[in-house]
Amino acid sequence: MAHANPPVAIVMGSRSDWPTMKHAADALDRLGVAWEARVVSAHRTPKRLWDFAQGAAEAGFKVIIAGAGGAAHLPGMVASMTPLPVLGVPVQSKALSGLDSLLSIVQMPGGVPVATLAIGEAGAKNAGILAGQILALNDPELTGRLTAFIEAQAEAVHETVED
Repeated sequence: MAHANPPVAIVMGSRSDWPTMKHAADALDRLGVAWEARVVSAHRTPKRLWDFAQGAAEAGFKVIIAGAGGAAHLPGMVASMTPLPVLGVPVQSKALSGLDSLLSIVQMPGGVPVATLAIGEAGAKNAGILAGQILALNDPELTGRLTAFIEAQAEAVHETVED
């Protein structure tokens, strides 16, 4: 969602992470929350990482969703350099099906929190919803959209196994 000063940054270590991280963007779109996506590799573009994390709050971001696979250092490195909440999404890796990513993100030392979501698409979707919930603390209209989203989910669940 294009917006002058989007409140949510979605960052990932590689373009190949976008098919997963797009689910965060889709959830934010559904809630009417603007976002910006960037590729910021902890290992290959450390200066870009430093510049992004150091300037994220000043740029107007309120929440950062960071997705990474494999060694998955991006969410923790971002969290170590910003006061903003960071939501970590483990991207499913080929080698260990995302378990490596999950453990890399969730095992942060005390004092450097990263809210870690599920591996893959479900985690990315939930990161988008969670970012919306965080922003809704100060936005009654967004709270209304979240409530409508929750109600629509409930209505979509059938009560019986028959059609």
